[in-house]
Amino acid sequence: MKSRSKYLKYTAYIVLICFVGFIIAHFFVQRTVVRGSSMNPVLSSGDNLIVDRLAPKTHTLKRYDIVVFTYLYKEKTYFIKRVIGLPGETVQITDDGTVLINGKALDDKYGTEKIKDPGLAEYPIKLKANEYFVLGDNRNHSEDSRFSDVGAVHKEQIIGRVIYRFFPFRKAGRVR
Repeated sequence: MKSRSKYLKYTAYIVLICFVGFIIAHFFVQRTVVRGSSMNPVLSSGDNLIVDRLAPKTHTLKRYDIVVFTYLYKEKTYFIKRVIGLPGETVQITDDGTVLINGKALDDKYGTEKIKDPGLAEYPIKLKANEYFVLGDNRNHSEDSRFSDVGAVHKEQIIGRVIYRFFPFRKAGRVR
C-alpha cells in the first residue's frame, strides 16, 4: 500500500511540473530561432532564443531592446530587430547614415556599418504613442522600419523581448 501511495505522490508531482512547464512555455516565454543575418554579429542564423512574452504587456520597452514581432504581410512570419525609436519620438536617417532621434545623433554602438539606404527615414518619421522604429544590427542587410513593408512597428505586433540565447551552447547566455 505504501509503494502505491508513493507512486501516486510522484505521479502527481510529475503532472504538476508538466502543467507548470506548459503554462510557462505557452504564456510567459517563447522559443524563437533566428533565420538570416540581419542581426549579425549579436545574433546569428540558427541561434535559439527565449523571448519574454510579458515584456510588451507589463514593461515599457527600452531603446536597444531586441524584440520579436509579427510581419503583417506573411502569416506565421516573425522578425527580430533592435528598438531604436520609441513612441512619440521623431526618427530620421541622414545621407551620411547617421540616425537622428528628435534631431540629435543616436549613440549607436550596435550598427555594424553606416546605413547606405535611409528608406522611409530619409525624412523625419514621427512615431505615434504605440509605435516603435526598429533596425537590424547588420544595417545594410536588414528589412526593418526603413522600408514600407515593415514600417513603424505597433506595440500589438510585438510578441516579446529577447532575453536569452540557449543554443549554440558555446554562445549561451543573456542577450543584451
